[in-house]
Amino acid sequence: MKVTISIDDELAARVRDVARREGTTLNDIIRRHLETVAGRRGRAALVQELRQLWADHPGHSGGRKVARDEAHEGRT
Repeated sequence: MKVTISIDDELAARVRDVARREGTTLNDIIRRHLETVAGRRGRAALVQELRQLWADHPGHSGGRKVARDEAHEGRT
């Protein structure tokens, strides 16, 4: 279904800037927000979001194995 909404030009520009930084679109941001508001997210949408997060933030160990004691260092 297609829905037309009206938003302020400045708001649209700010959201497009956010979308550009996140590598997505204004349309996708609105869709995700509506899914969250409706309390329902499809399994495919969740999988896609997780894959994108993994691609964007692959970690920073550089392939180095971390010892258990080192991983818990500083925790009480």
